[in-house]
Amino acid sequence: MKLIKKHIERDRSGYVVLYPEELEDMWHVYNLVSVGDQLKATTIRHERSVDSQRVRLTLKISVDKIDFDPQGGLLRIRGRNVMENKYVKMGMYHTIDLELNRNFTLIKGEWDIIALERVEEACDVTKTADVAAVVLQEGLANVCLVTQNMTIVRQRIESPVPRKRKGSVTNYEKGLYKFYEQVMQSIIRHVNFDVVKVVIIASPGFVKDQLFEYVFAEAVSQLADTKYAQEMTTLDKFFKMLNDDPDRAFYGWEHVSKAGELGAIGTLMLSDELFRSADIATRKKYIELVKSIRSNGGKVLIFSSLHVSGENLNQLTGVAAILTFPVPDIEEEELNNTNNNGKSSS
Repeated sequence: MKLIKKHIERDRSGYVVLYPEELEDMWHVYNLVSVGDQLKATTIRHERSVDSQRVRLTLKISVDKIDFDPQGGLLRIRGRNVMENKYVKMGMYHTIDLELNRNFTLIKGEWDIIALERVEEACDVTKTADVAAVVLQEGLANVCLVTQNMTIVRQRIESPVPRKRKGSVTNYEKGLYKFYEQVMQSIIRHVNFDVVKVVIIASPGFVKDQLFEYVFAEAVSQLADTKYAQEMTTLDKFFKMLNDDPDRAFYGWEHVSKAGELGAIGTLMLSDELFRSADIATRKKYIELVKSIRSNGGKVLIFSSLHVSGENLNQLTGVAAILTFPVPDIEEEELNNTNNNGKSSS
């Protein structure tokens, strides 16, 4: 997706103009648009006349319903017209079908950090690069991503490699392997293998062949860094802790928010469905929770509800946390509040 224009005021109100290019972009848009936002886009209006003509026009609507078909990438947004127009009266309902390769403008009264991060992620040019390249010589390497329009150097690596001396190759080999390890870690960090189809390795001499052999010997380490693998690993860790050390694993808003207030959360897991809630207050409270956890040095993972990890998290109310230290008082406090309200604790 291309970011055509962005204007955010100090009070966080403002707009972005986006240009979706792939079906996955529609998923990002679905997560960006909320009820109450305003959307400006070209659309087709069927005029009920003798000819029943179809008119293409630009409308601005106040969003009140969003439908998304993830299989076909169809995004239909319904709302009331808020801009004077020859064909559609103010306040009349209209449905806009967002299309690939056509600009639209999204206007929000408040752009929260989750929405802004979503725009940044969706419009990151490196996410569309399907070719990567590593250009190197001993001790020096550039890891690059190649898009249709440019080559982007993601990281330059310089690592001293001792000279090979007669009768002593140990230091030389150690230095070379350390250099290859740095190059491999850079590849893992900067190359998205869900997108990249080819990695080109180029060098003088046999350096490229040695790197190739080293990377494939260590290739298993690539798997641990993918987003979904990380989510599944974290969720598995949560379930294990819920069973073995329940005072360090909580789910549901009440328990998790209290743990957050105590600064006890090491990893916060949230479903992206929470940020699509039609209730503004609900969205805001989860956004504030994300800010709080990050400010305390905690890690925040936002799970896609289209992935099995997100489905599993949604079964746990969509919010869960792994704590850095046990907090047994949270459930005891809830039990006391229940008893004080005159309700049975059983």
